[in-house]
Amino acid sequence: MIYSLTAGALSFIVTWIIGQPLVNYLRERKVGKEISEWGPQTHLVKAGTPTMGGLMIFATVVLAIIVSYLTAPLADRARGPSIFLPLGVMVVMGVVGFWDDLGTLQGSKNKGLSWRFKLGVLLAVSIVASLVLYYGMDIHSINVPGVGQYDIGLIYIPIAIAVIVGTTSAVAITDGMDSLAGGTTAIAFSAYGIIAFLQEQTFLITFCYAVVGANLGFLWYNAHPAQVFMGDTGALALGSSLAVVALMTGHWLLLPLIGAVFVVNAASDVIQIAYFKLTGGRRIFRMAPLHNHFELIGWSEPQVVMRFWLISIVCAMAGIALALTV
Repeated sequence: MIYSLTAGALSFIVTWIIGQPLVNYLRERKVGKEISEWGPQTHLVKAGTPTMGGLMIFATVVLAIIVSYLTAPLADRARGPSIFLPLGVMVVMGVVGFWDDLGTLQGSKNKGLSWRFKLGVLLAVSIVASLVLYYGMDIHSINVPGVGQYDIGLIYIPIAIAVIVGTTSAVAITDGMDSLAGGTTAIAFSAYGIIAFLQEQTFLITFCYAVVGANLGFLWYNAHPAQVFMGDTGALALGSSLAVVALMTGHWLLLPLIGAVFVVNAASDVIQIAYFKLTGGRRIFRMAPLHNHFELIGWSEPQVVMRFWLISIVCAMAGIALALTV
């Protein structure tokens, strides 16, 4: 745990150091995000803010994990290759997010990847990851708080696919305010880092806290008013790898609680769209996802973010407590 926390602290320092040069580079290259006219009008002033800040997150995590693996004792390294699953998923989805972000830039003729293409890639990645978990790591159980652990057999594979796709989409939807997705994912990874510690999954702990440290370094530049956005480069990478981490601990059943903010944001989006179509244009929320609704009823953006962080922390503590009962 000492080593993992140290890796997290070093990840923060590295991200903090490379952050400003990256922001400057993106600004010089005019890599500014185009803000959708369908969002809150107060967000239009953010037009032109550099995006793809997620690059500093997953680049730092990749470096931290490779260094951790190469410097680990041989006995530990023999158990270490499993950590390259969440890392690989993070890199692949980060690249897809980067490609998509290129189409959201101001003045870009390409309007980004279609949702069908992104979903297709995400499904492919999810299927591969699920098969590796099941056949490569022999993980196919469910941990039920207060009850115990149960082998669920082949049904684990479609469940794992759904967990990865759902979590990735929910985190991407939550990435709509300065520091919101960065802070809530850092909290979720912290919770799963503690759960991995209880299970003595050394490299998984290091991965979790490397992500936490890199996220905190990113938040230095993403704090309101943001100097840079993480974009899908960061959101897709973080959401997909968080799901894989949850599956590797066996406590994926707690993910809707630990990631409660992601769940309610995604659910509010689905509910709003369904209600709008069923009622011929009526709405339940002022605007979906839910964080936009609260801003439109009078909360400032920092208030929304801070209150969602607090909810995330409480839910993460409850999730860890429930994990201890298995």
